[in-house]
Amino acid sequence: MPAPDTKIQLKTSFKLSKTIDVLYTGGKVCMTSDEKYIITTVVDTIIVTDINTGTRIASLEGDTEPITTFTTTPNDKYLIASSRSLTVRIWDLQAARILRSFKAHDAPILMMANDTTSTLVATGSADSTVRVWDIDGGYCTHNFRGHGGVITALKFHPDIKRLLLFSGADDCKIRVWDLKSRNCLAVFESHVSLIRGLDVSNDGNLLISGSRDKVVNVWDIENKKLINTFPIYETIETVGILKPETTFGVEDDHEHNELFYTGGDKGIVRIWDLNSGKLVKSQEPEKNTNHVVSDIIYCTLSNNLAVITSDQNILIYNINLNLKRTKQIIGYNDEIIDIAYIGRANDHLAIATNTEQIRIYHINTLDCDVIYGHSDIVICLDRSTDGTLLLSGSKDRTARLWTVDFEAEETIKCVGICSGHAEAIGAVALSKKDASFCITGSRDRTVKYWDLQKLDRLSSTDSFRPKAFYTHLAHDKDINSIAIAPNDKIFATASQDKTVKVWSVADGTLIGTCNGHKRGVWSVQFSSVDQCLLTSSGDKTIKIWSLSDFSCLKTFEGHTNTVLKASFLTSGTQIVSAGSDGLVKLWTIKTNECATTLDNHTDKIWTLVVSKDEKTVITAGADSLINFWEDCTAEEMEARVREEEELILKEQDLANFLAVKDYKNAILLAMNLGQPFRLLNLFSNIINEKVEDDTSITGSQAIDDIIASLEINDVEKLLTYIRDWNTNAKRSRTAQTILHAILRFFSSERLQEINGIKGLLDGLIPYSERHYQRVDRMMTDSFIVDYTLHAMDLWSTGDEFDVEMKEE
Repeated sequence: MPAPDTKIQLKTSFKLSKTIDVLYTGGKVCMTSDEKYIITTVVDTIIVTDINTGTRIASLEGDTEPITTFTTTPNDKYLIASSRSLTVRIWDLQAARILRSFKAHDAPILMMANDTTSTLVATGSADSTVRVWDIDGGYCTHNFRGHGGVITALKFHPDIKRLLLFSGADDCKIRVWDLKSRNCLAVFESHVSLIRGLDVSNDGNLLISGSRDKVVNVWDIENKKLINTFPIYETIETVGILKPETTFGVEDDHEHNELFYTGGDKGIVRIWDLNSGKLVKSQEPEKNTNHVVSDIIYCTLSNNLAVITSDQNILIYNINLNLKRTKQIIGYNDEIIDIAYIGRANDHLAIATNTEQIRIYHINTLDCDVIYGHSDIVICLDRSTDGTLLLSGSKDRTARLWTVDFEAEETIKCVGICSGHAEAIGAVALSKKDASFCITGSRDRTVKYWDLQKLDRLSSTDSFRPKAFYTHLAHDKDINSIAIAPNDKIFATASQDKTVKVWSVADGTLIGTCNGHKRGVWSVQFSSVDQCLLTSSGDKTIKIWSLSDFSCLKTFEGHTNTVLKASFLTSGTQIVSAGSDGLVKLWTIKTNECATTLDNHTDKIWTLVVSKDEKTVITAGADSLINFWEDCTAEEMEARVREEEELILKEQDLANFLAVKDYKNAILLAMNLGQPFRLLNLFSNIINEKVEDDTSITGSQAIDDIIASLEINDVEKLLTYIRDWNTNAKRSRTAQTILHAILRFFSSERLQEINGIKGLLDGLIPYSERHYQRVDRMMTDSFIVDYTLHAMDLWSTGDEFDVEMKEE
């Protein structure tokens, strides 16, 4: 329990500080020339992301049809994209706005390429044509026909003086197009499968082509002939030339000839000698992966290769570090089932994403690693108190133990496997004090206690197989959640059979059962300060249970669907919950009230975790979003205190202005404070006293000048006040006088800038019934302003207002 004299500050508000969103769902990927931003496609939207922080910079919304391909100009000024609607859109990349759009081909565009001057873009389509477009003008400059199939590769010659464009297609041919003469200069024929990559050597004399026929061909551009054919022994998806004098590390003192890279169905990057075709360097295969390399982006500034994989990941390898992977960006997380803080600094997240892998995110940089080991979907995660041990449960009926050390070369390694359940493991829990045991629950309705005291954390293998100390049939249906008490003496299980049961850790004997939920129970947690349990259920409620007699102490209602997760917060005085309604709610236990509701999910929220300092709540769910909610209660309280202090000072200033009869500053300040009653009294005093002269409308020329100098937004506010004042006979004279001043100082054209001016002025003038009816029939914004001004002239001079109106 907290110290009696310690006052707990309840949390009242959270702000969304960060979101890990869907980044890439397949297709084309580009990078800006400064290599700061990566540009990816998410179905019909193009996303611009800061590659270092993972922050989304811009979202370029499409036309609801999937993006087929896009490209950026070398100067990063334009982005050209096409979709299945056959529309090409040219975006100003800096301003994130569309400059123009047009239909380019009769079939979807599958390939694009830019020239080095950023003035031309080539498009290759499924209609077998290649077209070249002027980007600034948006018109077609060339239309090349000749291929007998879908265009699958395009490349401008880097030397702008040569004005050449190379194209490859699934007719297995490469064509060389002269932009000056608009003719096909040559047709290169040697491949027996579709062309997937083209690039030009650094001296501009050679063209290399990669094909799915597992060979790379080298062509002499000037003499238009084949020079070499190199067997690559994999289906090639991309090829490219490296810059001269490329080395692979400090120890690499060999002089290399010109080099080229390839990527394909083997899922690795390989670098070859362009003269001999000899393999120079091969990337170490990623463990337990089966992806295909679909594209490679050569980053010349950093000498990195950004590898795009078929499983929607982006892997960055540094050439200078012997092709060591330096960063991994996850494009799509699928449905997120569970998350857990890991690491001594709590700066990483382990994520179960409806796959057999566990993904490890660095919270600050969003760099990611993928951990392999399970053979089926990972369902649940738990961590040791110090964050150095991770426990995962899977549909493969095993639970795996992973050590976590981000200072070591192998940061995450499997050191033990718990096997013995007959069905999928749906809940796991590690002991709180020293991770000396763990408990697992399964769809086979049993719980097992595993002794981990012989666990060797330094082991680099997963040969450790802990024994189940006991196994008990715990529930009548699936076990959804397990929690171990802070003292490691008891544990609780929550099940679809609507019950929560409390057990002795020592021998697994049943201590008590909590009955009361009307649907399955999805989560259970012990309080760290009180003898109670917290549960959430499919009956849309959250309950707190006494551990002394297992009775329900509190019930919280407010979610509109299943509450999937709930956790104690603020030293056990508050609760944070998440449900299938996509909402996160903060509850105050003492009052049973919902303090705030957080909404940034579009689907059910499967899981939430609270940081050790309780300043951050992380939620994730079926919408693939991971939201970071940061406690901003203190900031809001400080802002509120500052506002109150400023208000007090302004109130004092207002009183001082009134005391010395500085009406000008008093009125301006009252307007700023939004105090219509104070304004009314000020205007009334000035009008009744005629403090300066009789020639002014209000009784003070200074006040007339203030009204005349008001911004149109302030005039709208003042007219709103006047409308309210005019409803009282005692205030109407003041209201009409100020209205008269406004209508005198502001033309009808200016007043018409105010939205709803007709409604503001309507009813403010003392029309006779007959005139009011006639005005109502002719009521337009411009007419009511002019007519009101005429009425004010008559009324202010005391003339009879019931006169015939002239039809305009």
